[in-house]
Amino acid sequence: MVFFMTRSCEHKFETLENYGNVKPFSYIDINDKKRTSTEFNGDIVLITTIQESCIDSCSILLWHINQMIYQRIWKNRTKKRKQTRILSFVTDGKGNPSDHLPEVEAILKDMVPNYDPTIWILAKGDAKSIYDIEHNGARLIQDGIQFQELMLLMDKKQNLRMVLSGKREGHIRRMEQSMALLQKEYDKANAKNN
Repeated sequence: MVFFMTRSCEHKFETLENYGNVKPFSYIDINDKKRTSTEFNGDIVLITTIQESCIDSCSILLWHINQMIYQRIWKNRTKKRKQTRILSFVTDGKGNPSDHLPEVEAILKDMVPNYDPTIWILAKGDAKSIYDIEHNGARLIQDGIQFQELMLLMDKKQNLRMVLSGKREGHIRRMEQSMALLQKEYDKANAKNN
């Protein structure tokens, strides 16, 4: 009897707001290969910047992103989070593209246990154009706001689902929770289809 009663129960998870489509973009990877955002169709992607001159704390808190987000992605890479990646644009102090991808990768390999460049991708490209998003009349890039400190969460259909600061531990924790909520949305949709 309990079985019959629980079959009709449905969990109501919080869902993330959809802020609209992220404009298609291209970038150059660590191997000097031109790539595009279309490769992320079907993946959940966390977009960040990494400042070449101050990797661990200027644009994002690298240690916290590594511990709270990357290590969980890496540990679960063969499970449901295998479709989750991090794309970090390497920039100078003003958010402009940098050519120092190999140096940044060497530091990541040293600072991030189990660093996998297929999961955490370093990129050279116009990060400002990706962060130049408007929603309900408000722009993400504004005077006085350091866009390169923001983390963007892009869903499997390349919609922006969350924007949070990468400079605050609490926001990084909340981003990890948002990524888990987004995965639950997909799990729930898959369960309904099966």
